[in-house]
Amino acid sequence: MKDAEAASPDARRIDLAYGQGQLPFSLPPGARELSIREPLIRVSKQRFLRGLDTLLPPAPLSGPIAVVLADKTRRCGYEYGIPWLLEGLAARGADPGQVSFYIAYGTHQRQSEAECVQTYGRCYHLHRFVHHDCSDPASLASLGTTRRGTELTLHHELLTAGLIISFGAVSHHYFAGYGGGRKLLFPGLGGRRAIYQNHSLFLDAERRQLARGCNPGRLSDNPLAADLAEIHALLPSYRSIHALLNSRGEVADHFFGSGYGDFLRVCDLVDHHFKAADPQQYDLVLASAGGTPKDINLIQSHKAIHNSAAFVKDGGSLVMVAQCADQLGSTTFLPYFTMGGWKGAFDHLCHDYAGNGGTALALMAKTRRIKIYLVSDLDQAHCAACGLSPLSPEQSQTLIDGSEPNHSMAVIPCASLLVHPHGHTAESVDTDCSRQARTVPQRVS
Repeated sequence: MKDAEAASPDARRIDLAYGQGQLPFSLPPGARELSIREPLIRVSKQRFLRGLDTLLPPAPLSGPIAVVLADKTRRCGYEYGIPWLLEGLAARGADPGQVSFYIAYGTHQRQSEAECVQTYGRCYHLHRFVHHDCSDPASLASLGTTRRGTELTLHHELLTAGLIISFGAVSHHYFAGYGGGRKLLFPGLGGRRAIYQNHSLFLDAERRQLARGCNPGRLSDNPLAADLAEIHALLPSYRSIHALLNSRGEVADHFFGSGYGDFLRVCDLVDHHFKAADPQQYDLVLASAGGTPKDINLIQSHKAIHNSAAFVKDGGSLVMVAQCADQLGSTTFLPYFTMGGWKGAFDHLCHDYAGNGGTALALMAKTRRIKIYLVSDLDQAHCAACGLSPLSPEQSQTLIDGSEPNHSMAVIPCASLLVHPHGHTAESVDTDCSRQARTVPQRVS
């Protein structure tokens, strides 16, 4: 699909994802739809098992096998992918009792049993699943310190595994450049202190702003991503099943690899499908996070807010459609908005970086630059505290209908996926998004 398609001369209706449903909006003439390049679905059990043939050692597998999975916020077709993986392991002599699944929560909240069944399928009750707790020192082992000061800790059971497999989707990440891949092991199975040390690199304490290179789709000159690359060299050896998702959260393709270069090649594919070609900005942007689980709470919805805000001119407006059925999604987020604004929160985080602090600062930065309206189920007091203006769908339509005739407008149906080519933020405008060219990885045919 094209990155942007011109509207027809007449107003038209568009349905935007909202939780499990949709909300209808009428767009004025001239509004442009900014779209991803939807990947084709190429998933089948046969292709998956052939991919495992390229990934797994042919000899009989002995010793513990650790499979690292994402949590409910990054679903990856696990309900069918896990049984396929188990079948491939069994074909190499692995007993089901050898296999443990590790949920890479990072600092996210633990899921309920019902959420686990929904995310991983019936396999959840048939196999050993380990709920990683980043605050449990007894579960962590130290692996050394990076040059940037991250004292790396990791779930200790991975160090005794005979085979480690990470299994998750690769996507753009608003400050790490890309999520998935190496981030499943760390920060996914890391200790809280180490995670915060890495995430604090999002702050440029010397310039008192968000670090310029920390943008989605950006690895070069990104201090946080550079730290993750160094951490990767300290991690135990592992193999990866990378997934590419479409706009509906379905797995479009799987890629199999055992090195950092394989991860980078999938990142190039993510750019191809989900990075806009046109750097234009607009006076008004209407955007949807993309529905569940992308808009399950404000923390998750912030990714879509961050992406779509980059398409808004300074002083412009963003109307974000994100249900936030689970409200904020964190107990550590809101306090940063009671510290006296940007300066107070920044000073606090420079002294003691903690959970979701970078996200709070990033949201403050955007609300200082543009007006952000939120169509959601989020408590209105929480909206106001975060600098967001709550709107009903009807009020949003009135705002759209009342926009100035000479104002430009765009609509982004998949705002959690589409990123601006320049990675623009309120505190950082970086137009050098180039990376060294890499060969696109081969799919399993």
